Amino acid sequence: MKLALTGLNHNTAPVEVRERLAFQADRLPGAVAALREMPGVQEGVILSTCNRVEIAVATDDNGDVTAALAHFLAGAREVDPHWLRQYLYHHEEKDAIRHLFRVAASLDSMVLGEPQILGQLKDAYEVAKSQGALAGFLDVVMTRAFGVAKRVRTETEIGQNAVSISFAAVELARQIFGSLRGKKVILIGAGKMSELAARHLERQGVAEIAVTNRSPERARAMAELFRGRIIDYPNFAQSLPEMDVVIASTGAPHSILTRDQMKQVIGARRNRPMFLIDIAVPRNIEPAVNQLDNVFLYDIDDLRTAVEENRKGREHEAQAAERIVADEVERTLTRLRAREMAPVIVTLQQQLETVCQGEFERIRGKLGELTPQQQEALDAMLRGIVNKVAHAPIAELRKQASEPGGHQTVDVIRRVFRIDNVG
Repeated sequence: MKLALTGLNHNTAPVEVRERLAFQADRLPGAVAALREMPGVQEGVILSTCNRVEIAVATDDNGDVTAALAHFLAGAREVDPHWLRQYLYHHEEKDAIRHLFRVAASLDSMVLGEPQILGQLKDAYEVAKSQGALAGFLDVVMTRAFGVAKRVRTETEIGQNAVSISFAAVELARQIFGSLRGKKVILIGAGKMSELAARHLERQGVAEIAVTNRSPERARAMAELFRGRIIDYPNFAQSLPEMDVVIASTGAPHSILTRDQMKQVIGARRNRPMFLIDIAVPRNIEPAVNQLDNVFLYDIDDLRTAVEENRKGREHEAQAAERIVADEVERTLTRLRAREMAPVIVTLQQQLETVCQGEFERIRGKLGELTPQQQEALDAMLRGIVNKVAHAPIAELRKQASEPGGHQTVDVIRRVFRIDNVG
């Protein structure tokens, strides 16, 4: 079994590329089911967030898996595979395990140490499970990734005082205005990112937090948390002239706020400055809005400066976390190799026992009537022969379970003993 991973993230692709590749939540189960139907794919999972889209599979196909995964991703998102290739990275075997562990531990995040990615990875795991796409090799790796993330959180302080995307957005707004005290804010979307932003805004002393969402129930729940005002979603644009800050974070697959709408809004405000932060992928606010005077529009990639300052102060903890990941990668490799060796060992023992039993049955008639003691002695002898013959190859298999080239030893023993392809 081979583990392979293909994807792109905030380091390899800008937001305008990531938004074209992102999977909507309601389409993810179908995409995972289609992934599972690919030739040679035994297990598969798709992780799609605002900062990354990654596909990981366990496959028994010895062909060019990376090309197949890139082709699948391009087809699923209806983009040109040649255009997509420049943004992708590929990992296999040990490197793929290390990458998944680093993602789970938030070492590969734009915001080092942020906790949201672990929840997103668990959601991806549950979707794959629901589609019957995780039940073995990759399942073990994913489950271990969650354990690695917990160990990193427990043994380091990488998650302490981490700057989130939402915090960076609010901090940027504060820098633009000098102070947010007395400002009116509207949150378009009522998800986790919006909730985190609202908490930071509340601490900055804003005058009002308004909430709008396609689901009135979720908008109401968010508004109650911060004593906010609910804005009717279909008509939220009408309330914008009275707002100083707009934070958009919805799951809409298209722009919900256009340049023409914002031109009217800023006119109604008599050109008083307005700050908009779009932390959604795909983006919720049309980029052309930034061409308007006195409108300051930022997307998720514009928050890198605040995030990088936070990262520099956390490098020591990151180094400790990387050592934990390296240790866990080796442990997981050993466990997976042992898992692959086990069926070969069992089959080898069964095959030798079958040969011995067959030979015994062939001469059984020539021995005449056997006493129970004689039968027991012969059975013990046969078991002893099997154990002695199997001892050396089984001991070598177990030893090779912890070695990088262990699969080569398995192949040799399979050929020598003519064991069918198992494991």
